[in-house]
Amino acid sequence: MKITITGSLGNISKPLAEILVRNGHEVVVISSDDKKVKDIEALGAKAAVGSVSDVTFLTGAFTGADAIYTMVPPNWATTNYRQYIAGTGENYLAAIKASGVKRVVNLSSIGAHLNGGTGPIAGLHDVELLLNTLDGVDVKHLRAGIFYINFFFDIGTIRNSGIMGNNYSSQTKLVMVHPRDIAAAAAEELQGSFEGKSHRYVVSEEGEMADIVKVLGTSIGKPDLPWVQFSDEETYAGMTAAGMSAAIAGPYVEMGQAINSGVLFEDFNRHRNGVWGRTKLADFATEFAAVYKSQQ
Repeated sequence: MKITITGSLGNISKPLAEILVRNGHEVVVISSDDKKVKDIEALGAKAAVGSVSDVTFLTGAFTGADAIYTMVPPNWATTNYRQYIAGTGENYLAAIKASGVKRVVNLSSIGAHLNGGTGPIAGLHDVELLLNTLDGVDVKHLRAGIFYINFFFDIGTIRNSGIMGNNYSSQTKLVMVHPRDIAAAAAEELQGSFEGKSHRYVVSEEGEMADIVKVLGTSIGKPDLPWVQFSDEETYAGMTAAGMSAAIAGPYVEMGQAINSGVLFEDFNRHRNGVWGRTKLADFATEFAAVYKSQQ
């Protein structure tokens, strides 16, 4: 099969490309960075250099593919995050129509069943709706849990203040996933068979925040590391003080509110998968400790 994937050599797309190449597929990796070409080719894939904002480029990269994997790259410079995400979905929609692609695996998120109140995830809701309008195209949305690797952003707070925290409580239950497990699920869907428009939850483990902090803290020699629930205002102020724009900080505060209320996970809890990812919190804790120590 010829498979085109977006996301360059990111945390999901690189292991996805490795799996597909290993299984004998012709893989094209889209990247906006021409400096990545050699690394992409080293994997045994072909590089297509261009922007997801360029429908003509996307159409060319998708043409001839038996299946494609789509994801929305982060954009910390946007002034309207939901609009940016939905706009990227519109670009994919146009390019898929023009290229004649018939199978799409799309990276979405847990909580994408909701039309708002979820911060940036609301944009992925929009993308799902857009791609579901495609006639004669089979689409599988991968609704991924909260990425384990997001905890790397807490390392600075641990070092500077001796705490972890956000605007949700220590009793909040998180549904988490490792990017490797998303890559494995995407590879399974791209190489398998599905029909129509559907979604699949991709998760690795769930747990209360207090227990998660205990595991991560213990991995770095801080078993009593506390979790602090900040107010929305404190969370916003901390994000903007760290250099995040208001256009990004606001949606992420809203996402924290959805996590705290549990609404983000309601649909997942009603339709639980029988298959979970292989990477558990204890496995990730080893990675967390290695990154923490490397930054000393």
